[in-house]
Parts: sequence; structure tokens; C-alpha cells
Amino acid sequence: MSDHSCDQANSSHRSPAEWVSFTISLFILITIVGLVTFRGLGRDSQPPILCVTIKQVEIRQVKGQFYVPFTVTNSGGRTAESVQVVAELTTAGGVQESGEQTINFLSSGEIQEGAFIFSYPPQEGDLKVRVASYKLP
Repeated sequence: MSDHSCDQANSSHRSPAEWVSFTISLFILITIVGLVTFRGLGRDSQPPILCVTIKQVEIRQVKGQFYVPFTVTNSGGRTAESVQVVAELTTAGGVQESGEQTINFLSSGEIQEGAFIFSYPPQEGDLKVRVASYKLP
């Protein structure tokens, strides 16, 4: 009968390895909870902030068509869905060409690239590219 009491007494003491493992696990858990809380209170509550830029130096002509590359960046906190990017090329004679593209998802900090294709030289007109709309998921 005394054998059982010795086993119970030894089982209540933790070895140094168990304490080290417990401490490391607790630290990791607290870090994860802190990061999730910080992210939840930080940028995630901000709406999407979308910016589109044209890469002028990368405009190229291939077989009579002009490829105008662009990038869209979401510097806000939330994801944007169905981002509509529109381009309009105008000259003194009015609108020469226009185009529209949809980016399905643009998460916080994400950058997407694309290109508009025109048959009129964009360097000979006024090219405006902008984000027209988005929706929240």
C-alpha cells in the first residue's frame, strides 16, 4: 500500500524539463494571443485604401497595339473585392478609347498588376487610370 503513496508524491513534482517546456509553450501562446489582438485592433478595422499607378517606362508597342501596365495597391486594413479599374485615353478630339478591368480580391498590403491595351498611342493623349469601385467581402 505504501507503493501507491510514493508514486503519488513523485507525480506532483515537475522536472526541470517539464517546467522549461511549460514556460516556452506559455510564451508562444501569449505571443499568438497578443498578435491576434493587436491585428484585430490595428489596421484591419480600416477600410481598403486603393491606389493605381501606371508604369510609363514600361509602355510597349506590339503589332500596332500599345500595352500600358499598371499596379493596384491596397494600403488599407481590409480586403477589397471586385475592384474596378478604369482607363480613359482622351485627346483634343475627345475620348479615343477606354477600358475596364476587375480584380477579384485585393487583401491588405497586396499589389496586383495588369495592363490596358490601346490601339491609339497613349503618349499622344491624356491617359487617366483610376479605381472606380470595390465592395467589401
